[in-house]
Amino acid sequence: MSFETVSLLMNWLELGALFAILSRLSRTFDLIANTQRELRQAIHHLSEHRPTELDIHDASVGSKIPLVARSVHFRPGAEMS
Repeated sequence: MSFETVSLLMNWLELGALFAILSRLSRTFDLIANTQRELRQAIHHLSEHRPTELDIHDASVGSKIPLVARSVHFRPGAEMS
């Protein structure tokens, strides 16, 4: 086999490998886009079914969720030492 034939064969193999890499990369980006779309739909779906009375972003009404830090060992009615 001459040098030119081997060189041409190697060029075709490189082009094939590049095409395979680009194809795989395209499928990966499609998967990312589909996942992002599904996450947006899930978040939108959850926000539609969320009760409006639990809206903690409304500062004019005040906090409706008590922010109390409790110890892991705290039990109601237990004696503190």
